[in-house]
Amino acid sequence: MPKGFEAQNVWKAKGRGFQMGAIQPDGIVVHLTGQVAWDAEEQVVGIGDVETQTRKCFENIETLLSEVGGKLSDIVAITTYLTNRDQLPGIQKIRLEFLPAGHEPVSTSVVVAGLGHEHFLVELTPVAVIPRERFRPPE
Repeated sequence: MPKGFEAQNVWKAKGRGFQMGAIQPDGIVVHLTGQVAWDAEEQVVGIGDVETQTRKCFENIETLLSEVGGKLSDIVAITTYLTNRDQLPGIQKIRLEFLPAGHEPVSTSVVVAGLGHEHFLVELTPVAVIPRERFRPPE
């Protein structure tokens, strides 16, 4: 897990589910494409429901990371794209369900006019660092 830090004279992130900065642990850096609420057949999951869509995003992320020996606790940074800032509490609620207690990767949230499909409400783009002893190269 990354070691988070803050600084005096800068607003505080602690307790909000993210860190102001993080020291990257030694390991293999894995960048994932932004994950959306598509199932394996490219059908949108949870049309109109940001919590269901966020859940599907995290399920996709978890599946992709596990393919190379990773876990959600290996995420060191995550960018969240959302189509309405009022959706942020629902997104954060689901994020807390998936990320281990106390694991607060550095984060950025960006409100956008739209995403790649008219029914997508949220897209999550994570970066993970998988410990070398657990990493499995993709086949």
